[in-house]
Amino acid sequence: MALFAMFAIASCSSDDDSTSSTPSGGGSADPVLNIVETAQATPSLSLLVEAVIQADLVDALTASGDRTVFAPTNDAFTAFLLDKGFAQLSDVPNDVLAQILLNHVIDGTNIMSSDLSGTTGYTKTLASGPEATNLSIYWDGNNGVELNGAATVTLADVMASNGIIHVVDAVIDLPTIATFATTNPALSTLVDALAYADTGMPTVPYIETVSDPEAGPLTVFAPVNDAFGDLLVDVGANELADVATTTVDDILTYHIVNNANVTSGELEDGTVTTIGGDITLDAAALTLTDPNGGVSNIVSTLVDIQGTNGVVHVIDRVIRP
Repeated sequence: MALFAMFAIASCSSDDDSTSSTPSGGGSADPVLNIVETAQATPSLSLLVEAVIQADLVDALTASGDRTVFAPTNDAFTAFLLDKGFAQLSDVPNDVLAQILLNHVIDGTNIMSSDLSGTTGYTKTLASGPEATNLSIYWDGNNGVELNGAATVTLADVMASNGIIHVVDAVIDLPTIATFATTNPALSTLVDALAYADTGMPTVPYIETVSDPEAGPLTVFAPVNDAFGDLLVDVGANELADVATTTVDDILTYHIVNNANVTSGELEDGTVTTIGGDITLDAAALTLTDPNGGVSNIVSTLVDIQGTNGVVHVIDRVIRP
């Protein structure tokens, strides 16, 4: 019943590199069909209906309230099953299928496509992450609406009596830390740094670790692109390749806390032990001080970006060993 109650949908937060808010959705004249009935009346969503029934989520999607559903087409489900090595939908374990479906559901408001157009940001789905957290989803509305870099809205604003449906062309898989690092353009230099460090020895290895849903959990302090630009200026380098891989590796280790999923509400004053060494946290000011006295600000609107293998908090300065 708790799972059913969770499967109410709606609420995307709107943010870019430094802001995050929750757009409020509108609606049209009162529709008659609920979300499940609307999907049943749409031939291209028949596999979604089968999946909802198999995962025992029908009651959740027929309950009254406001919710936003990203609805994968039959072709999307077929491609997903093939990619995961399942011959048919019934081969997917019900608990796994339920989490996949919940990852397409946002609770709280009916989000119109106009709320997402021209914006980027993160919000929470109803899928479960480490320590009873909810997984995040990233949208990019700059060219249509894309979700976690994987699914694109092909039919928007289908109103139901208990929410709104946006049809998408791919199943949105459960995200890892790598999902959010690679889909947000503001973190592209971080991805480059992780890949570059992996070319040297020793290495964590970074890309494999942050992509592994079973890794961690990890808490990652993720510097934005400008932070890496400032670092290169400070060390007199033109590009990452001018810096030794061992140095980049040493730097990156100071941004990762192993075996901990520390959300913003759990941040406490004092020493934070990263893989590389100790840094100092001021929870009220949301600052991290490195061994050199350099201060990195945690961007308050870009915290708690939750994946299956850990949580990301965005910072404005690279932490230095």
